[in-house]
Amino acid sequence: MRTILVTGGTGTLGRPTVTALRAAGHDVRVLSRRSGPGLTTGDLTKGTGLRGAVNGVDTVLHLATSLGRADITQTQHLIDALRPSGVEHLIVVSIVGIDRIPLPYYRHKLAVERLVEQSSIPYSVLRATQFHNLIDRIFTAQRFLPVLLAPAVKLQPIAVEDVATRLTALATAPPTGRAPDIGGPEQHTLPALAHLWKQAAKPHRPILPVRLPGKTFRAYARGAAIAETPPFGQKTFTDYLNDRLPSEAGK
Repeated sequence: MRTILVTGGTGTLGRPTVTALRAAGHDVRVLSRRSGPGLTTGDLTKGTGLRGAVNGVDTVLHLATSLGRADITQTQHLIDALRPSGVEHLIVVSIVGIDRIPLPYYRHKLAVERLVEQSSIPYSVLRATQFHNLIDRIFTAQRFLPVLLAPAVKLQPIAVEDVATRLTALATAPPTGRAPDIGGPEQHTLPALAHLWKQAAKPHRPILPVRLPGKTFRAYARGAAIAETPPFGQKTFTDYLNDRLPSEAGK
């Protein structure tokens, strides 16, 4: 059994990861600005309370994420707290293709990876493809549009539960540096995923595949967001939709 601190433990990936770690018998602390049962109080943005939060911890899973440079600042505060702590393993979640797709958010994620690599703390970085729920949100956010826009890009979505499984395995393994990337069991274009989503959610709108200008679209279109490793996990996007929309998807 290990004592593990999880940042972002109440988020989309954090919740199933905390559940999996506890099911494996680990003593799990969830970093939060709030206080309460199962929570360890600390603020990544301000850098307060982190020294106490990491005291006595063997492994840290850094799953918290923010937009803009806040992601970098939070990671630096965590590293500053970990350096004198003697922590044995820092695990960071990142995104497949961040070094090939010129999005500002991805540039910040790449900067986070470099901070961790240069920190002198034993670490593992796991890059995963887009989560199923992100694809779902992309389509759901268009509920007021007359059509369902679907850029013609290639994706390999993965279930957060499968990423949690991989993180749980990494938590008990030696630090590996850059771990092999993971992507879901299937690859689809976004228009194909839109058709699957439409079958489940039943919106009465046509799907409009679109092509966009610029380097970012070209990178996605040529498969920069696809993991160059064997498929990982079992849960497909259809499985996700069947779980989220059982009454519709089962029809």
